[in-house]
Amino acid sequence: MKAVTLGDDGVEIKDLPKPEPTSEQVLVKVKSCGLNRSDLLETQGQSFGHTGGDTKIIGGEFAGEIVELGEGVEDLKVGDKVMCRGGSGWAEYAVANHKRAIKFNPEQISWEQAASIQGNLQTMHDAIVTNGKFITGQTVFIQGASSGVGIIGLQIAKALGASLVLGSSTNQNKLSKLSSYGADILIDTSKENWLDKVLEVTKGKGVDVLIDMLSGDFVTKNMEATKINGHLINIGRLAGMNGNFNYDLHAKRRLHYVGTTGRTRSVEENLDVARVANKDLWDHVIDGKIRHVIFKTFRLNEASDALNIMNENRHFGKLVLLPD
Repeated sequence: MKAVTLGDDGVEIKDLPKPEPTSEQVLVKVKSCGLNRSDLLETQGQSFGHTGGDTKIIGGEFAGEIVELGEGVEDLKVGDKVMCRGGSGWAEYAVANHKRAIKFNPEQISWEQAASIQGNLQTMHDAIVTNGKFITGQTVFIQGASSGVGIIGLQIAKALGASLVLGSSTNQNKLSKLSSYGADILIDTSKENWLDKVLEVTKGKGVDVLIDMLSGDFVTKNMEATKINGHLINIGRLAGMNGNFNYDLHAKRRLHYVGTTGRTRSVEENLDVARVANKDLWDHVIDGKIRHVIFKTFRLNEASDALNIMNENRHFGKLVLLPD
């Protein structure tokens, strides 16, 4: 099979043996693969758990058709169409733990949507609802909203009844598009006074829930943009892994500052995240209230081109690989 690998010479397409499912795994003929920032960071030397030993296959999410069942799999069958999360997805065939494979109907959503909707849906529901303690009528700010996961976050906040949804970007063209996906207020974080606008539209209080995909030196202003006793949820570090954290401000505003990721969760923990996210949101996906913006699709042998576009932030929405 063909697979996108990461080795000493960087990203390469290689012919590799088709994997075999072990206990509790399913083998999937891959129809589509999602690109995420973690995939890019993997190529730049960071580890996000993708498997493969000396020949590491990239890709943390994919969709396809089950062609073989491992021992102990009883809730799925050959022929099921599934959305999967796990490592080594950028290939013609991939394996996934059956607990991280969710059945879907391709007549309801496309393969391009299915490749990555689960990852973003689960990430943002976990951030906004589970960790952000969001309740209907509160205000939500997606800090860094023009990425695929950010756009999904805007739609989730709107679908769940936020009274005011704020979205930010430093790119004017991308910022102008956010209103179409749930943003009531557009925040240009390339301007020094962006915090003033957040406080102005929230009558000086700040937002109830701020989802931070930037971190770095944005952290202090993000604390000021979050209301007293509000929830500031760290899910990304696009502006830096470290920053100047004002501990006194954190204490004075009595903030719930929470970091969250799927990387340190067990299979059972990830299963629970998926369960509650889909219970609240899947109907909104089916009726189109929550949907990916698909920026561009690529063949497997164009994976390097897709990664370059992501590295240069030239996309608005999702990038998707299609093996067939």
